[in-house]
Amino acid sequence: MKITPRLALLSLATTLAYLGLAVLGWGGFAAYFAQPALVVIALATLVLAALALCTEGNLSPGEREDKANRWVLPVFGVLGLLAAFLPAYTDRLDIWTLDGEGMRWLGVVLFIAGGALRLWPVFVLGNRFSGLVAIQPGHTLVTTGIYRTLRNPSYLGLLINALGWALAFRSGVGVLLTVLMLIPLIARIRAEEALLHAQFGAEYEAYCAKTWRLIPGLY
Repeated sequence: MKITPRLALLSLATTLAYLGLAVLGWGGFAAYFAQPALVVIALATLVLAALALCTEGNLSPGEREDKANRWVLPVFGVLGLLAAFLPAYTDRLDIWTLDGEGMRWLGVVLFIAGGALRLWPVFVLGNRFSGLVAIQPGHTLVTTGIYRTLRNPSYLGLLINALGWALAFRSGVGVLLTVLMLIPLIARIRAEEALLHAQFGAEYEAYCAKTWRLIPGLY
């Protein structure tokens, strides 16, 4: 992905808006930044956003796209907005919260680890990684490295990252939103796998036979 001033500005604005909703939910800048764990979460969010700009991920429909799956994008958008605001808001009001400051720091660790796992495959795939379900020009099947045992490591990273965000705010509502994210995520995975099977046939079937879809040992 070529880093342009416009792209960098859009990414910065989106990231700041996301953090702004959390700050609003928490009750303002002074209250939010008085909590050390949340300060780390904010800094980690900015760093991850900056790293994302260094990838070649894109929104290209490529040579062939499953347009029927585009419905998941606005669903992810709505869940993301709710996840930005509600965990902080319910934490401030002590509504359905998980006790213990240790929970916040567990959330920080999961947030950073999940964010790293989310981005790592994007760097590996380069311009083959699209926000759309699509086959890119010169698309090849990656079955080594992080893809040796897991077919969708970036999506696992997304889930861990979202769970970490929820736990940093001790939010039961945030955990529920993470669970709800599985609905569009699994639909997305199935659409991608159908497209890859159509593209690579027996090669992809053999790969699926020796790997896990999302969670090693479970699914």
